[in-house]
Amino acid sequence: MAHASAQLIGDRSHQCDATATHTHNGTRAYVLCDGIGSSDEVQAWTRTAARRIARAAARSGGAEAGLRAEYDRYAAEVERKSPFAELPNACTAVAVDVPGEPLTIAWCGDVRAYTLTPDGIQRLTADHNMRRVFNRSRNVVTSYLGATESDDERRQQYNHPAIESATAPADSYRLLLASDGAYEPLEDSCRDLTQFLDTSAKRSADTFVTAAIEHASSYADNATVLVADLAPEFR
Repeated sequence: MAHASAQLIGDRSHQCDATATHTHNGTRAYVLCDGIGSSDEVQAWTRTAARRIARAAARSGGAEAGLRAEYDRYAAEVERKSPFAELPNACTAVAVDVPGEPLTIAWCGDVRAYTLTPDGIQRLTADHNMRRVFNRSRNVVTSYLGATESDDERRQQYNHPAIESATAPADSYRLLLASDGAYEPLEDSCRDLTQFLDTSAKRSADTFVTAAIEHASSYADNATVLVADLAPEFR
């Protein structure tokens, strides 16, 4: 199946979003990571993290299993136990396509996953941020890759686990992963996201991020999307 990603740097000093795909025995994983901060270190860390998650998810055959394996691996790093540690983190969404099975999604943070179905676009994720928890700033995330909190600890703090998962509708034929810099400007402008997803995967990805930057307010964040075809409609 065809897939493509696109990204624009916006007004940030570094492009700290990253996408990755990995295929293992016919199972394909798609990942988008949105790095927290702007620096060479965050950029490099996020790119590596995306590749590791994609590999782990494809080999495990499940989005949650792959993301959780890498979440736990980063959380176990000794230096992250220090309250003074300033190590790279990222919001992440991963989707795994296993032949003959429903698409699975897992996430931590506010990267979103959508699918297109004959009934329209379906959002599969619920943001991990303060807007969801206390109706406050959407810019403060409540879970992310690189954190050390367990599911129970996150539930006690924010009433959601560190990692959540979902299954896409069986009739989904196109996947969209989007960073907040991609979906927020269009959502704030009341745009129908499907209007940017009605051509080839590559053109749709390019059109989406271009529109996001054009619709951004005074500050344009990194805008990144990954578009993947799941059924023959877009071959």
